[in-house]
Amino acid sequence: MRILVTGGAGFIGSHVADRFVADGHTVAVVDDLSNGRRENVPAAAAFHALDIRSPEAAALVRDGGFDAIAHLAAQMDVRKSVADPVFDAQVNIVGTLNLLEAVRASGRMASTRFVFASTGGAIYGDAVTPPAGEDVPKEPDSPYAIAKHSVEQYLSYYARIHGLPAVAMRFANVYGPRQDPHGEAGVVAIFCGRILADEPLTVFGDGNQTRDYVYVGDVAASVVRGAQFTPKKSAGMNARAFNIGTGVPTSVVDLASALMRAAGHSVPITFAPPRPGEQMHSYLTIDKAAAELGWRPSVSLSQGLAETFAWFAQRASTSSGSRA
Repeated sequence: MRILVTGGAGFIGSHVADRFVADGHTVAVVDDLSNGRRENVPAAAAFHALDIRSPEAAALVRDGGFDAIAHLAAQMDVRKSVADPVFDAQVNIVGTLNLLEAVRASGRMASTRFVFASTGGAIYGDAVTPPAGEDVPKEPDSPYAIAKHSVEQYLSYYARIHGLPAVAMRFANVYGPRQDPHGEAGVVAIFCGRILADEPLTVFGDGNQTRDYVYVGDVAASVVRGAQFTPKKSAGMNARAFNIGTGVPTSVVDLASALMRAAGHSVPITFAPPRPGEQMHSYLTIDKAAAELGWRPSVSLSQGLAETFAWFAQRASTSSGSRA
């Protein structure tokens, strides 16, 4: 297949691009490099430095003859969405519509599979007692989550009215190699950096808040499965959405302990005041992805943390060596 991966220079997107290349597909990557890194793009993929809101990105989609589009480009900072909801909507909603309208202009609406990276935590909000299934009520508490929810509604519209075979993958807390340690969602990456620097780990609140941590390689595999899946044209928003996680809640303090075991090195844990508005518990049911996509996570938390720490340690060693 001919595959387009938007955000393919980023953390998750580059792993998705790697997976499609490894499976023998022809892959193109679109990324404006505002957060992604050029070196993350697989050598076998064609790279286009474009903003998804641009006419040039629309032209690429319209004329590219893509069999599937994995749409991972996004404004993903919840705090930034709160500070500037207009910008968040411009990227996450209008940018996606730019691509969808380009698919419609291509005349390939019914034959181009569209896989959207949604959110499996923020979209449900605090109104849901976990574990959250795909059909529970949605109460998004940030402009970022509202935008993801809105795009899912748009996808349902394009599917029912125009025949687009679209699915939404609602990711849990993704971690792994290439994660940005400076992002608010990158707690594993942040902790790796501090352990390598022999610095204390900062935990907000009492550390008993739980999340569903899923390894990026498993997430990439789910996107590939999504690109092979054809939902019913009449399916509504929740029917074409899949939770992608582990179904296992892990507290922040347990995560910190597990990562230190993986690193073979311990540092102190310090506690800071809780962050206002932070969810206490968030994890997902994943039965639907298993039943309909044939997908289940294959990497345990201990294995994933070990691989992630090894990657950060190698990068730190290489960086230190280059400065010597």
